[in-house]
Amino acid sequence: MRPNSRPTSVTLLLAAVAAAVPLHSQSSASITGVVTDPHGAALPNAAVVVHNHKNTTARKATSDAAGHFIIMDLPPDTYEVDTAAPGFSVSKAENVIVQANQSTDLPIVLSLSDISQQVTVEADASDSVAAQLAPLDARLDARSARTEISDHYIENFTSPIADYSEVIALSPGTFSVNSNGVGLGDSKNYFRGFADGQYDITFDGIPFEDTNSPTHHSWAFFPSQFIGGVDFDRSPGGASTIGPTPFGGSINLLSEPARSQQDMRFGVSYGSYNTILYDGNYTTGDFGPSRKMNLWVDVHHLSSDGFQTFNRQRRTAGALKYQYKISDGTTLTGFSSVLNLDTNTPNFSGPLRSEVASNGYNYLLNNNPGSSEYYRYNFYHVPTDFEYVGLKRELGHGWYLDTKPYTYSYNNHQNYANTQASTITAACDTEAAVKAGAANTATTAYACGTDKLNSYRKYGEITSLSQVSHVGIFRAGLWYEWAATNRFQIPQNPRNLADSVLPNFHEQFWTNSYQPFAEYEWHPTQKLTVVGGFKYARYTQDLKQYADNGKTIGNIDPVTKVPFAFRRAYGEYNSYLPSGDANYRIRQNWSVYGQIATGSVIPPSNVFDQAGTVSTLPKPTGAFTLQTGTVVKLKRVSLTGDYYHIHFGNTYTAIADPNIQSGTQFFSSGDTVTQGFEGETNLAFTNHLSLYLNGTVGTAKFVSQTISTPSAVAGQPAVAAVNAAYKQWVGNTPANTQGYGLSYQNNRFDAGIFNKRIGPYWNAQGKFQQVTPIDPFQITNLFFNYSLRGGHLLDGSKLRLSFNNLFNTRSITSVSALNKTATFTPNAADTLGQLPGRSVTVSFVFGLSPKR
Repeated sequence: MRPNSRPTSVTLLLAAVAAAVPLHSQSSASITGVVTDPHGAALPNAAVVVHNHKNTTARKATSDAAGHFIIMDLPPDTYEVDTAAPGFSVSKAENVIVQANQSTDLPIVLSLSDISQQVTVEADASDSVAAQLAPLDARLDARSARTEISDHYIENFTSPIADYSEVIALSPGTFSVNSNGVGLGDSKNYFRGFADGQYDITFDGIPFEDTNSPTHHSWAFFPSQFIGGVDFDRSPGGASTIGPTPFGGSINLLSEPARSQQDMRFGVSYGSYNTILYDGNYTTGDFGPSRKMNLWVDVHHLSSDGFQTFNRQRRTAGALKYQYKISDGTTLTGFSSVLNLDTNTPNFSGPLRSEVASNGYNYLLNNNPGSSEYYRYNFYHVPTDFEYVGLKRELGHGWYLDTKPYTYSYNNHQNYANTQASTITAACDTEAAVKAGAANTATTAYACGTDKLNSYRKYGEITSLSQVSHVGIFRAGLWYEWAATNRFQIPQNPRNLADSVLPNFHEQFWTNSYQPFAEYEWHPTQKLTVVGGFKYARYTQDLKQYADNGKTIGNIDPVTKVPFAFRRAYGEYNSYLPSGDANYRIRQNWSVYGQIATGSVIPPSNVFDQAGTVSTLPKPTGAFTLQTGTVVKLKRVSLTGDYYHIHFGNTYTAIADPNIQSGTQFFSSGDTVTQGFEGETNLAFTNHLSLYLNGTVGTAKFVSQTISTPSAVAGQPAVAAVNAAYKQWVGNTPANTQGYGLSYQNNRFDAGIFNKRIGPYWNAQGKFQQVTPIDPFQITNLFFNYSLRGGHLLDGSKLRLSFNNLFNTRSITSVSALNKTATFTPNAADTLGQLPGRSVTVSFVFGLSPKR
């Protein structure tokens, strides 16, 4: 159990606190009451925990069929009462005064659940020691395959340098690799055969992603210091699950929860590769009139030389979250974060095979001004910001309003040398082709380097109305988002940063995203929940593409032969997405679920990167998902298993339109089917020692025997052709994965060793799919933490020791082959992705918690 977790983390630690703290009361005082939903209906099986501020007294109870509970034998004191039930937010009643030999009546009304309160040890599983100790866990009320990652795991069993990709890395079927070291680069996650851009990542329910395609950057926006938990839903979710690509799943990052007690922490970490992190974190606790306000602030600075040579990283970031409980039924929340990142990361994905052989395993860049791999020629500058204001209000008669306007920006300015392992010469100082007035030439000026920008600002809003009745919950709402983007790539001399006259491309575009939805969560019995819903997705793209040097659209109209300064392009996409799922509680600690869901993703903006007209836009790519699973939580064992089958309308191929001069059409390059089994369990040997295990086995293969190709006869429709990828594996899809973690957790000391093994998979090479085999690899991490406890002023002070890649495993995790053919032969010029070497980080956190 986790008696060191704070009561305000709303994990209800309920059982942990109760089991860890003996009672010494001889009083007959009690707290009694009835737990109801906002409509006034009784809530059975709600968990109620009473504890005083010092946690020297703790009692728990479960409401009966009429919602009634009673907690007896309490010594006179002032108590906090935490109450939770599946589907509802955790209720906290503070300053409940209990007098000797008297009964205190406390009616409790629970409101609708908030995703940010769902990373918890469940109320109805509070008697499961295994569930309380589990580093990752599932929920009994889940209607799809979900993994919950708590703040306790993030704070104690991940590196203080980690980003969200490392936080979720132990999850079933999931993997990512950062070759420069933990948290020291831009890494991508893969799970269930889906690559980045085929699933959502959200923060407090707000999806964030690039505008040209829905991909993500782990080094921007949300480092682990800003994350208070993760709800990892490996499914399309329901109709109310919004975002551009939830069909693959949703990695829901959650901000730090509001904590009722004041807390200050100042930390410093030092580790391998001269990595230094300074972090200051302050929580005011509840303050202001009637103690209805709460503020959390974090500021930190990170610098590192990186595992790879000269791949330096520097990050300065800060965030704050303010919460004001205007009334019992109205809460206002504001969040703001800013981040500034500077790195010497190059544009290529890794070192050449020959460079590793001659310069060492960790080679990437050098200190030679005559080389294209000179670190000063390769650098990023990436400032970001993210803000939202959330309002939740109870409207009466069971109705709730939840609205969240937001904005965020990303400004990635990158400079890099173009050709890996080449020599920078005086030829980089000329741009003869442009100065001579050449048009549409394939030879760009300043071929030695590139000046690149990807910048956008988004504004959006998520609004929903919910109504709770005695038979279920109705939800309806809208996600809307508008974005403005500016992107370019300009040939550049990396020695003096002089740009060419014409770019490789330059475009501005504006996108609109609309997703209205409606769903109903029906509770026909106390054991059965059935949800059905519908979502409509509409997207528009409006592009202004400027004349370029011929790399993308050129500067002369291919039909009229007239030069142009820019041209306009427009696209719109529509999808109709129904969904349905159900959860049945076989017993109080055993549930089964099933889900049918659909999803889609629109083509990236580069479908318009054609010299001529895009005569026929590709349709949104669709996905259809079936999955079923079960969750069991016994006293000493928690167990989760699921099966999934996903039919994915895969990518498309661009071909010339035979009917329109300079036109382009798009055709499907084949569907895929991803299917498999996932399982995870936690075994509690004692109240402190547990073993976590997970494993997956599955496939992701192309299933289309034929694909569309252009007709050999002009003006004729496309014809079917044999699909060369039929029955081949989708790239970056492991045949199996395994994870384990042995952990010991008590009031002061936490220790854990965690291992993730990734089974064999394939890398695609260009248009060829199953080409390059990647051998299995694994990584082991070890953590020790010692915390001061006991209610004194230095509560929360901690000493941490982290080992990542404990056994210094060296493995190739990806290969970009020089020769992109249907067969693979290793070449000295292949680009390699590799596991980073061992790193060690020691951290000291000075905590200051004023006495209660």
